[in-house]
Amino acid sequence: MTTPLIITLIVIAVLAMIAVFIYNSLIVKRNRVDEAWSDINVQLKRRYDLIPNLIETVKGYAKHERELFEKVTQARSAAMGAGTITEKAQAENMLSQTLKSLFAVSENYPDLKASQNFLQLQDELSDTENKIQAARRFYNGNVLEFNNTVQQFPTNVFAGIFNFSKRDFFQLENEAEKQVPKASF
Repeated sequence: MTTPLIITLIVIAVLAMIAVFIYNSLIVKRNRVDEAWSDINVQLKRRYDLIPNLIETVKGYAKHERELFEKVTQARSAAMGAGTITEKAQAENMLSQTLKSLFAVSENYPDLKASQNFLQLQDELSDTENKIQAARRFYNGNVLEFNNTVQQFPTNVFAGIFNFSKRDFFQLENEAEKQVPKASF
């Protein structure tokens, strides 16, 4: 073997090892994003399961709030049926708004606010909302890392070759939820 041939083979071997390393790092990061999305779905499922119990508890006290119950149920169904991450984020934002309305209605019923079942469901839903927020942050952190890798040179070249593309963040779309609440005394 001649020296130029050996050098060429070494360069090809090094490039192949770099390509394998980059491909494997893209796979790991994509899988982390998928895992983080799975965590969000677990918490959303828990939320979906709590909502019917909450509605039934409130229904017993607030029989004339039928329209609100229908809106919450419709928002829950829309959230459960959303396909893409963007659709899911929009549906979840709508569901959050209708749940806030449901809790606002509970303020008009002192017996309901004192009900152990209602208080327990409210606490569980609040805990679930906190877990959803934590899962969103975890997911968005993984998406940021993945998107950076997919867009930076030289991994962007390999990402294009192997069809890795940017992922969407799971964000709040409702401007009212982004606002800092006003405190008035």
